[in-house]
Amino acid sequence: MAASVSPLAPKSVPDMPVVEGVKLATAAAGIKYRDRTDVLLVLLDPGTVAAGVFTKSKCPSAPVEWCRANLKGAKPRALVVNSGNANAFTGKTGRQACAFTAQIAARVIGCKPSDVFLASTGVIGEPLKAQAFDGVMDALVSGAKPEPWLDAAKAIMTTDTFPKVATARTSIGKATVTINGMAKGAGMIAPDMATMLSFVFTDAPIGSRALQKLLSDGVADSFNAVTIDGDTSTSDTLMAFATGAAAKRGAPKIANPGDPRLRGFRNALQMVLCDLAEQVARDGEGARKLVEIQIEGAVSKKSARRIAMSIANSPLVKTAIAGEDANWGRVVMAVGKAGEPADRDKLSIWFNDIRVAHKGARDPAYDEATVSQAMKSSNISLKVALGLGRGKDRVLTCDLTKEYVAINGDYRS
Repeated sequence: MAASVSPLAPKSVPDMPVVEGVKLATAAAGIKYRDRTDVLLVLLDPGTVAAGVFTKSKCPSAPVEWCRANLKGAKPRALVVNSGNANAFTGKTGRQACAFTAQIAARVIGCKPSDVFLASTGVIGEPLKAQAFDGVMDALVSGAKPEPWLDAAKAIMTTDTFPKVATARTSIGKATVTINGMAKGAGMIAPDMATMLSFVFTDAPIGSRALQKLLSDGVADSFNAVTIDGDTSTSDTLMAFATGAAAKRGAPKIANPGDPRLRGFRNALQMVLCDLAEQVARDGEGARKLVEIQIEGAVSKKSARRIAMSIANSPLVKTAIAGEDANWGRVVMAVGKAGEPADRDKLSIWFNDIRVAHKGARDPAYDEATVSQAMKSSNISLKVALGLGRGKDRVLTCDLTKEYVAINGDYRS
């Protein structure tokens, strides 16, 4: 784990309310780390439904395959997450570790192994010693409580420098419902669905089909609009669990994702997902600057997204920002290589609201001293106007520093 907290970390952590039907516990099983928790157990009341979105990597981890196989028709009773080992590229041994872990949890909880969902994060290619779960599972189940959300977020961290949590409240009918979320991720982040690991819990009485639709739609402009280093993880997992406990307080049960009564919930869920996604960008390995890429005037939103990602994933752009250099030439390069419609002589580029390039050349009013001062900010806005249409989009990234190389060069040591 990184030695110091990112300078981009949020200045405050929200008070995480209880979500009825959810209990959490953490333990130190010694999977990789010493003197810290590395296992999270979430207990879910009977009647809970689940939804999930997973990595599109062609080399997924064993826990991703386990969750996919058990999601349809699931009756989730527990979620077990470990840090320090991704249980990815571990062959038959990895699949056996998943089955063993689920069996241990199911035996203690009193449910089927298929009712236990799993996620792992950490080193790829090292066998996961699932026997470690056997030594802590009884204590996890007996000690689970509704309150320790921050402890839960800490237990799933790897190179993260701070725990990531978010919460929101809204109404369904006349009842208030709560949405709590946590995430981990700092490197190997260019999601093709979600971030490395993220879990959302609510007491709303929403059916699995509606929850799945809301979650699948929600990743597009949250986790899928974040990149740190251009690498999609084998373990990317975003899951949502709805206990339905708010039905006792008068919240109507909703099965149709298009039901207008879900409008407030949809917006609140999106707020939580976007908050967590931004925290991932803020905790990019070695990051010193949060960077927002804004594209406007593209031929479509899809085209704008591809151009934004081309800029956000460019090592040359990211290192220039780390060096506090408003190098618009590198931005032009990234626009040009995206393979999307662009006209060099219509391009305009801004850094922190200062236009540095216009109509294919340096802006006539460009002033080096003014721009250099603006680039010292920890929050950088980079806007590109293509002048071709009405398509627009935004993505978040961070700068690329030598600390990123140091963290990843030492990761398995």
